[in-house]
Amino acid sequence: SGGDEHNPDYKLVSTGKTRYAEVSRIVFNPEVISYSKLLEVFWKTHDPTTLNRQGADVGPQYRSVIFYHNERQKELAVHYKNELEKAGIWDKPVVTEISPLKNFYKAENYHQDYYKNNPSNAYCNFVITPKIEKFEKLFKDEIKTGYQ
Repeated sequence: SGGDEHNPDYKLVSTGKTRYAEVSRIVFNPEVISYSKLLEVFWKTHDPTTLNRQGADVGPQYRSVIFYHNERQKELAVHYKNELEKAGIWDKPVVTEISPLKNFYKAENYHQDYYKNNPSNAYCNFVITPKIEKFEKLFKDEIKTGYQ
């Protein structure tokens, strides 16, 4: 999401020249989980202070970004970001971009369920597993038994 090219593929996005970011689209029922709770998970499970980088992945396609669907989502995201900056949790400024969702293109099939389908992959073990463990630790009381 975030770029203007029509139907970009992974090879094009990975050049870092398209303004697209690799993102996950979250479809949720607000009667089950609030947008505010999703924002809390987002802010607490990644580093929002590193510009154009997440872990070992570098480039604008790896920037920290929230794409909102409406003004209320924008207000909540901006408010949460401002509160985090005021709290002084990080030594560096929060660089997370907050932008309207213009488009979303699903990744190629080989990227779908990548972690689940490649559990012994080094990238999964060194990058994704620690994030999942952090999530499970921070939100252990809110995770349903048998989630996937």
